[in-house]
Amino acid sequence: MHPDADLFALLSGLPDASRGPVCDVLLGGAPPYFMIEEADAAGTAAYRRLRREVFVDEQGLFPGHDLDDRDDDPRTVVLVARDRTGIVIGGVRLGPAADGPDIGWWHGGRLIVRPTDRGGAGVGPALIRAACARAEAAGALRFEATVQARAERLFARLGWRTIRPVTVAGRPHVLMRHPVGRIAALVAATKHPLGPLLAGLAPGGPGFVGDDAAPVPGSDLVAACDAILPAMVERDPEWAGWCSVLVNLNDLSAMGATPVGILDAVAAKDTTAATRVLTGLRRAAEAYDVPILGGHTQLGVPAALAVTALGRTANPVPGGGGHPGHHVTLTADLSGGWRPGYTGRQWDSTTTRTTPELQAMLNAVAEAQPAAAKDVSMAGVAGTLGMLAEASACGAVLDVAKIPHPPNTTMADWLTCFPGFAMLTTAPPSHPGLPETPAASAVCGELTSTPGIHLRWPDGELTEALPTPATGLGPAVQPVNVRGSTRRAGR
Repeated sequence: MHPDADLFALLSGLPDASRGPVCDVLLGGAPPYFMIEEADAAGTAAYRRLRREVFVDEQGLFPGHDLDDRDDDPRTVVLVARDRTGIVIGGVRLGPAADGPDIGWWHGGRLIVRPTDRGGAGVGPALIRAACARAEAAGALRFEATVQARAERLFARLGWRTIRPVTVAGRPHVLMRHPVGRIAALVAATKHPLGPLLAGLAPGGPGFVGDDAAPVPGSDLVAACDAILPAMVERDPEWAGWCSVLVNLNDLSAMGATPVGILDAVAAKDTTAATRVLTGLRRAAEAYDVPILGGHTQLGVPAALAVTALGRTANPVPGGGGHPGHHVTLTADLSGGWRPGYTGRQWDSTTTRTTPELQAMLNAVAEAQPAAAKDVSMAGVAGTLGMLAEASACGAVLDVAKIPHPPNTTMADWLTCFPGFAMLTTAPPSHPGLPETPAASAVCGELTSTPGIHLRWPDGELTEALPTPATGLGPAVQPVNVRGSTRRAGR
């Protein structure tokens, strides 16, 4: 059973008038009218019997039975509603919509409620909400259902959107879609405030506004600076120290710059805590073969960590150099696994790599010189593409099935996590792409003239992942000249 299913049903499935007693239920009072849970074998059998009673006997939708290949798919999940005596009074099934690997496209169906329990009890709406929660927990980024036409209003009241009319078993149905806002919510939390917050500063300078590193005027230097979340410094100091180097060198890599050194600023409650942070930082610097040039350490204060990295390039690659029609390529290191304690949020591949492997990945953008490049940040793959597209005055489409991602990870987690080393680049279709490195690389989308970031699915459907600009910083103006090298539109 999904751990949140019962609580979800209690809080969302009952009519408004019943929500007061929910508190009594949680405190050990009288049981609710019904509970929703993930079905075991007996519950699934009861659900199928109820389906036959309604869809075959009552409604005549199917002759004999309504079973199909979805019922035989081991990935299919069945949620059932049970009354106070444990009798199944309703249910719904859901699971991946297509054969093959689960890429985050799920479909729900066969929603049923026992005739005597329809109406005011709220069983149907609770099952719908529970199905949405279960699908999103499983990593769905697209969740749809084919519903009978008379149920369209119910689904619409619950936030579902009508896609188009369809016919099932000779009866009018409607294909409807539950809006999954995981990508947009992450970007709203991490990147949307930047535009108003940085108004008037033009970070990065002309042509590089919105980039994570900035060319130093009058030189071939590029500077990057990143701070690590204080909670992460407290919770996992060695990993925080490692990441402080990793994220800065990724920023330089996206600009095509070769790192020359880093400086750190560490604050800690005592020498033990500071030592753990510096241990991780030193190990990362040694792994990447980048010197620590200096820094500042302060003790007896709350945890904090910030690192500045310097690199060199005569021809920095902007994050806003893309144009409509450019191919989008994702290059990502798929080795390793989730960092313990950060499952679904932080992928660790770099701590197991050798120095030559790490350097090969960092040097790839400098060698390839794409039109635009951006390393994937805490906004995830889709959110970072939104930042690149915004800086390029474009929109973008991602082909979900073509995105390189580790096996046994959900697409939703992969598109919204910090992936260790991952780089988004854009270039005309004729561009040869990045050189071969230990990272996987694939063309998985294109820049468009239509605003926003959309996901394209194997059936050709587009779903909206990010409807608005990611940061509000706006397009980056192409530089006229960088150290004597003119960057041409459409390169």
